Amino acid sequence: MIAAARRRDASPRRRGPNAVLRWSRRIDNAANRALERAHPVLRRAGRDALAAGTALAAWAGPRLRPLAAATFRGLARADRGTRRLAALAVRLATAGAEVVTPRRAAGATIAAAAVCLLVSQFIDYRGVEIGQPGYANLPDVARPPTVGVKTAGEAHAYLLVPLALAAIVLGLACARRERPRLALLAAGLGLAAGAVVLLVDLPSGLDAGAQTTRFAGASAVLEDGFYAELAAAGGLVLAGLLYYARPCRIRTNSSGRAASARRRRPRRRASSRARVARSA
Repeated sequence: MIAAARRRDASPRRRGPNAVLRWSRRIDNAANRALERAHPVLRRAGRDALAAGTALAAWAGPRLRPLAAATFRGLARADRGTRRLAALAVRLATAGAEVVTPRRAAGATIAAAAVCLLVSQFIDYRGVEIGQPGYANLPDVARPPTVGVKTAGEAHAYLLVPLALAAIVLGLACARRERPRLALLAAGLGLAAGAVVLLVDLPSGLDAGAQTTRFAGASAVLEDGFYAELAAAGGLVLAGLLYYARPCRIRTNSSGRAASARRRRPRRRASSRARVARSA
């Protein structure tokens, strides 16, 4: 018998791992050759970039150094100036707090509200506009003619003038010394002024009266005087109640009083020489 020649098995199952290894080696060798070729180029580019940066720093350093020094000196001066201004503001605030106490500020507010109430009595508080519907779509520059203008004091026979003068006196007295009852009285005067404004001035100000029969389209409107006296009366009430409430006075609770008593309590004296030595 003649033996047949043995054929080489070329199945993918047996030659697969060897092919993968050959391809990976080829890729590795190609990558190594690419890195070897690129290394001199990259090294040369790095040297050139370093030389360019050094030259730029050598050229810009002497020119930018005076500017940087001037900038930092300016920042230092600005910092010193800010600190001085802050210290001056603290001193002024401390000195002002000693003069403008909460009591004096509330009393001055009462007096200021009373002065505003007094001035509002001589300002026009109402008027009757004629032909107002015809000026509805026109700009604000064109306003209807106004007749029957009256000041706030005319509506109540200037009753609030002596009331405002009394409130001014009460405010000054409260600013000078601590008088909570007078502040409460000033708040009562503000309530009375507000009642007069709402019960007397408001109905009278909105009443056109005989002007409706004389002119067509006549309507009564309230002017700035009405709102000024109403705001002054409200400010007088608020200032008086604020002074009477005295919110700036700090109330100490029982634990605070106990801690204060412990701080004021004198220390016990040592009863023996050994205790004196230990305390020393």
